[in-house]
Amino acid sequence: MNAQPPSTLPDLDRRTFAWFVDKGMQVLMFVGGISAIVFIIGIFVFITREALPFITGTMDFGEFFTSPRWRPTSENNPTYGALALIVGTASVTGLAMLVAVPFSLGAAIYIAEFATGRKREILKVLVEMLAAIPSVVWGFIGLSIMNPLIIETFDVPIGLNIFNAGVILGLMAAPIMTTIAEDALKAVPDTYREAAEAMGATRWQIVWRVVLPAARNGLVAAVLLGVGRGFGETMAVLMASGHAINLPEGIFDSVRALTATIAAELGETVQGSDHYRALFTLGVLLFIVTFVINLTADLVVRGIRKK
Repeated sequence: MNAQPPSTLPDLDRRTFAWFVDKGMQVLMFVGGISAIVFIIGIFVFITREALPFITGTMDFGEFFTSPRWRPTSENNPTYGALALIVGTASVTGLAMLVAVPFSLGAAIYIAEFATGRKREILKVLVEMLAAIPSVVWGFIGLSIMNPLIIETFDVPIGLNIFNAGVILGLMAAPIMTTIAEDALKAVPDTYREAAEAMGATRWQIVWRVVLPAARNGLVAAVLLGVGRGFGETMAVLMASGHAINLPEGIFDSVRALTATIAAELGETVQGSDHYRALFTLGVLLFIVTFVINLTADLVVRGIRKK
């Protein structure tokens, strides 16, 4: 008897199943990517809808951006000057970056280029643990530890100020910046390092002249992500900055941030009031600033790539 050819049905079933799985994963990835865009647009539409009556009605743009007088609860003459809040946010974030960038880049360089074996793994775990500390815990550190330490060390009347909030915020932003920067450094091909070693370069010369220029894209992204984290942080800044509406003259002056103002006042305002709408206007401003930071990061990275 002639042997029957083996059935190809199981092979067809497997190919059909693999095709459906592939298409399903494509749809899932597409929905996941689109959902992020939809959520961002939805958030912007929501806060803009709540802020629009104030922007188109009560808001005085000159007062809002040039006046430091934020007195939305005044019965006789409510004012909505956000200049002090903007300057406070920028000053705290700027000092935080001065603290975070050297520490994070230095830690990333050491972990990626100098640490080896078990030491590297321990350091990476410690950095990730620092990133997991809640912001309210950092706020308590600023309130209970940094506050008296600053008063005693620098002989100032209060330790809740720009310096306190900037240091705390810098320590908060440093771990995630370190992680991203370390990934960018490790992404540089080993052939670059080997070629530099073959030319007689020292370890530091390899890092400074080869690895860092090759990893500029990721390092810029890490720094700008830290800036965005600084502008968006709320609880730690609220607890460590002194929460005083003030145009600072030095790093030991208390200030109030935009995010802290929204967090502290939104729960006590009448829904639909000018004060309520003004707080959402601050949210729109923060959203725009964050968008500009991300756009700047994209343009910088694109410019570097073209070079």
